[in-house]
Amino acid sequence: MRYRQLRMKGAIKAISLSSFYENPPDHCLKTIMPDASHSPSLLVYGGGYVGRATALEAIRRGGQAVATSRSPERRQALEAEGITAIDPHDTPALKAALEAATAVLVTAAPDAQGCPGLRALAPLAGNAWPDWIGYVSSTSVYGDRAGGWVFENGPLNAATLEGARRVRVEQDWLDGARGMGLTVQLFRLPGFYGPGRNVTQRLRDGTARLVKKPGQIFNRIHIDDIVAGLFASMERPRPGAVYNLTDDEPAPADAVMQWAAARMGLPRPPEVDLDDPAVTDAMRRFYLDSKRVSNTRAKAELGWRPKYPTYREGLAALLDAPPPLRVAAA
Repeated sequence: MRYRQLRMKGAIKAISLSSFYENPPDHCLKTIMPDASHSPSLLVYGGGYVGRATALEAIRRGGQAVATSRSPERRQALEAEGITAIDPHDTPALKAALEAATAVLVTAAPDAQGCPGLRALAPLAGNAWPDWIGYVSSTSVYGDRAGGWVFENGPLNAATLEGARRVRVEQDWLDGARGMGLTVQLFRLPGFYGPGRNVTQRLRDGTARLVKKPGQIFNRIHIDDIVAGLFASMERPRPGAVYNLTDDEPAPADAVMQWAAARMGLPRPPEVDLDDPAVTDAMRRFYLDSKRVSNTRAKAELGWRPKYPTYREGLAALLDAPPPLRVAAA
């Protein structure tokens, strides 16, 4: 049986990795895993929509945040918001950020070879991984359930290539965590929305369409609730934990669209079939799955509650928010 030595307040204690990983006592988690949520030093591998929001929250909490992006324009935008931005291929900078981090969040989508974040970080980390590692996955790993409920311990029957890649990468992270004694948590997200990424924009510009598929239903989640769930996990880390971060009310996409249009005083968008040219391939793949996703584990274990429990509260908050300030040109 493998053992790992952990330093705790100057003393060295040996623990069984396998027994700790499978059933870690709460008092041990609090003792040997510092709370990474307060003044965190966060490394985000993948400075996209979720990564950026999480990095900004780390800074708001008095910490520091480094995020990766291959795009020079994206790195410039991140830097303008106070986030240290680096190219993921800049090995010295990535290694330095990893060594300074108290928490690592990987949001980069998988590719044909697996997880870009795991490939890039594993050779640099050695035994110096931080106390909290989060991998952002997707509820697409569950596949279609014909409107039925899914839970974290249910079977994974991904119906798309993207979902199948997520299944593989989740297992890669969990296997690596067991082998190295890492505190890895997985977060399965449905479609997410927030400022700059929501249905109200398509309604305003007239590109919104009602795609009718009888019986189709799914969850969604506001970006603020994703970030809150991630930081709740940093406060209560559990090795190998898997959480669905979703809202409380699964709903058909057309119901959400019609509610938003009515709230905005706009006409009901035109209805189209799933094979209509106006429907993108990505949207068609999205409609392959119909399921209700439970968030009860995240609530029970993390004490997390979505601020926006349904699409109504989330979209209403976006519609009622004041427009962003713009600096007038001189």
